[in-house]
Amino acid sequence: MSSTSTRHLIRYGGAFSPDLIARAEGSYVYTTSGRGLLDFTSGQMSAILGHSHPDVVATVQRRVATLDHLFSGMLSEPVVELAGRLAESLPDPLDKVLLLTTGAESNEAAVRMAKLVTGKHEIVSFTRSWHGMTHAAAAATYSSGRKGYGPVAAGNLALPTPNAYRPDFTNADGSLDWRRQLDFGFEMIDAQSVGSLAACIVEPILSSGGVIDLPPGYLAALKQKCVEREMLLIVDEAQTGLCRTGTWYAFERDGVVPDILTLSKTLGAGLPLAATITSSEIEAIAHERGFLFFTTHVSDPLVAAVGNTVLDVLVRDGLDARARGAGDLLRDGLIAIADRHRVVGDVRGRGLMQGIELVTDRETKTGADELGAAVTRRCYELGLHMNVVQLPGMGGIFRIAPPLTASDDELRLGLEMLDQAIGECAAT
Repeated sequence: MSSTSTRHLIRYGGAFSPDLIARAEGSYVYTTSGRGLLDFTSGQMSAILGHSHPDVVATVQRRVATLDHLFSGMLSEPVVELAGRLAESLPDPLDKVLLLTTGAESNEAAVRMAKLVTGKHEIVSFTRSWHGMTHAAAAATYSSGRKGYGPVAAGNLALPTPNAYRPDFTNADGSLDWRRQLDFGFEMIDAQSVGSLAACIVEPILSSGGVIDLPPGYLAALKQKCVEREMLLIVDEAQTGLCRTGTWYAFERDGVVPDILTLSKTLGAGLPLAATITSSEIEAIAHERGFLFFTTHVSDPLVAAVGNTVLDVLVRDGLDARARGAGDLLRDGLIAIADRHRVVGDVRGRGLMQGIELVTDRETKTGADELGAAVTRRCYELGLHMNVVQLPGMGGIFRIAPPLTASDDELRLGLEMLDQAIGECAAT
């Protein structure tokens, strides 16, 4: 990409891709020169139905001509329908829905609601969390972006991240002792708290934090910690929600129901649509206390119609089952790559949200930022778009999240290119 292409753009994190993108379709994006790139990141982990899915295209074309945007206090059929369908897809008591645009906005609304309902202000989140770039979301984000911007909201507290590959509390066999770590984390939180713990916000799989899957049982134990302190549990399923991990919602694996659930990226399948979902009881208290989250694009009808189409396709095509089957294929392929290349230290994740971590030494687990950057470049040259975690010390961790509609052949092709890139870069 020439310097003239970016001369009027503010750089907002990481480097721009080397080519301008002209169009996208299915599992591919195409440059202005016509070169196709297999997209192993679903855009920004969002395009779960692939790019330009024909059903989504048809909905946008039809709806934009009749009902695009309204005064925020007006309701429309697509909004009412989507709220009802989301409630039906979730366990009780999650039955109240607020439709917004981005993940940061849905988390902002969740935190704001939690503070109002509990009458408290302290928010707990993981040390490697990422919940967005707006005020409350950024204050609950610890993986990056905190330095240089001045004070965040008072009362944000960090909880140790349960990283099974790099355990800090260990059992006799060296595995992560997450129960002891969780107890320690809340001992620290209790010591720092001024007695105003409002909520804990977590992702079931920390994506930007390094594709760290919470250990089975952890979320239930965390919910109990919250109950004991009369805190609300907010689960951020921006990337894991709506079949990505093989179940409709990742929290289902643990038999836990959050007090507030946030959805975004996958709900709009690439278009700006998000949701904050809670119980009738919490919504009633919030309303009585004057809950305010009146934005320009709240309850927008056009993207709500797209959300309904996304649900239609997920159900019709059985994409939860597809994510499980394709996830097995993807994971088997990644494990095979790890068996061939000692620079692959770990393979982790669920369904079609997988991660691999490159290391310079498997014994010491020394990070491999430079190797990660080299593999990313080589994958791009071969025709595969990969997403490396662009945070210091995590540049060797790849986030792999193909569309749920990707074919087995496309998954195998991506694995072949990744295998080649790792082999070539490790050799040099």
